[in-house]
This record gives sequence, C-alpha cells and structure tokens, in this order.
Amino acid sequence: MKEINISTKLLGLFGNPLSFTLSPLMHNTAFQQMGLNYLYIPFEVQEENFAATIKSLRYFNFVGGNVTSPFKTRIMEYLDEIDEKARIIGAVNTISLNNGVLKGFNTDGEGFVESLRYEKNVEPKGSRFIILGSGGAARAIIMTLAFQEADKIYIANRTFNKALELAEEVNKIRKCAEPVELNSTEIERYIQEVDVIINTTKVGMYPDVDKTPIEIKEIDKKMVACDIIYNPIHTKFLKSMMQQGCDIVTGVGMLVNQGAEAFKIWTGKIPPREQLYSLINNILVNK
Repeated sequence: MKEINISTKLLGLFGNPLSFTLSPLMHNTAFQQMGLNYLYIPFEVQEENFAATIKSLRYFNFVGGNVTSPFKTRIMEYLDEIDEKARIIGAVNTISLNNGVLKGFNTDGEGFVESLRYEKNVEPKGSRFIILGSGGAARAIIMTLAFQEADKIYIANRTFNKALELAEEVNKIRKCAEPVELNSTEIERYIQEVDVIINTTKVGMYPDVDKTPIEIKEIDKKMVACDIIYNPIHTKFLKSMMQQGCDIVTGVGMLVNQGAEAFKIWTGKIPPREQLYSLINNILVNK
C-alpha cells in the first residue's frame, strides 16, 4: 500500500448505516494500482452531526467523496455549486472540493447507463425501457435515460400517483415517459415492446432473497433485464428473467461504473474498470 502522509488526498463516504459497503475497497484498490496518493474512508454519520461533518472537510486534506442514504438530498444545502443534471435529478451522491469550492454531482444514473453500454452495448438513444420503482435511484436512472434521448420509458410503481408525478417531470425534459401500475399483469402488457427492464426497488435484496417485484410468465423477444441490487448478485428477479432467455446486468455494473464516474471527477483519470468488476464479483460470489 502506498505510504499515507501529509500529502495524501482524502475522500470520504458519508452515510448511515454503512455496515456493508464495497466502495472503500473498490476505490482504494484503484488508487493503489494506479499509484495515486489518495485514501477513501467510510464515515457513519449521525444525522445531527451531518452539517458539522461536511463543513469540517474544508479544514483537512479532503478533495471530495460520496454521499449515500439518508443524506443525498440534504447535502445539497451545504454545496457551493451543483451540477445541472444533479439539480434536475434532485439528489447528489458525489462531491468534489477544489480550491475551496464544494460541488455536487450525481453519478448514479450515468453509472447505470454506462453499465448497459459497457456490458451489453445498449445505447439509451432510441431504446425503450420499463423501470420498476420510482424512488431516488429510479429517478437518477430515468432522468439520465431521458437526457440521452431514450425513445420510451414506462415508469411502474405500486403507488400509481408517484409514477405519474415522476413521468410528468421527465416529460418536461423529453416527452418519453408514461406511468403504469407495478403488477405482473400490467407489466406483461408492455414488456413485449421494450428493450430493457430495470428493477430499482429493494425487493429481493438480502435478507429477503426469495422475493421479486414481479413474476413474468412469458417473454416473446430477446431483451436485457437489469437489477441494481448487488447483494445477492443474482436476485430472484434476474434468475427468473435468465430462465426466459434474457441477457442480464447485475447490480455490480452500476456499483462499479458510478464509482468510476466519481473517480474521474476526483482524479481526472479512468480507473481499471475490468479489475474492479473482477474484485467485486469475486467478493459477492464468495460472500
């Protein structure tokens, strides 16, 4: 490991809880392989201490970090600048601190889109999607797909009005979104006309590994099924879609690629993505 000294540039992960996070291992491995004098540290922050924590970054050798639940929206009030796409998404997961300016970005959506592009050669432009869920991760992904000229985005949520509200916001950027109810019958009406289906809900995440957001009985076309959950690496949803002949993208892709986007913001360099995929996959397969 590279020596830690007074010149070491610090990065933090700020959230709560942080009992299971692979980001420190991923980033510190990349820094070591590239010979960069950076150190990435997780900080489990209590809500009442969050403001003081962020303000204190200016007094040490911090150059940025990541922000996760429950602080992705709250962080925005402490920033000097916010990237335009992050402002539209309404959440920040990456911060940079350069020359005293604390700036916020959102790499979640771009990270997901890059995983589709990198793993399956799927471009958003002209493609059609069904998104399961309308929470923060869904919002970042959907807005990014709209920015990149997706042809159609069906937004499925059990609370239909939430899907409707998000679709109305998306359509201000690009008229491509339509709300639908999140149930198997409704999804089966639309699934034959899309190229990609994405689960952004937490249904199927450990320890509830026997659950799935929907049950699809039959798919008549070749398509890509994605899940942003990476614990377990193959959710019940993905296993079901694989059995129907779909290509799949696991949550590892979004984890690695949103991290790679943040890495570029902090260092101006591209991390060793293939090695990071192998690192994370090996950990999760053997978990």
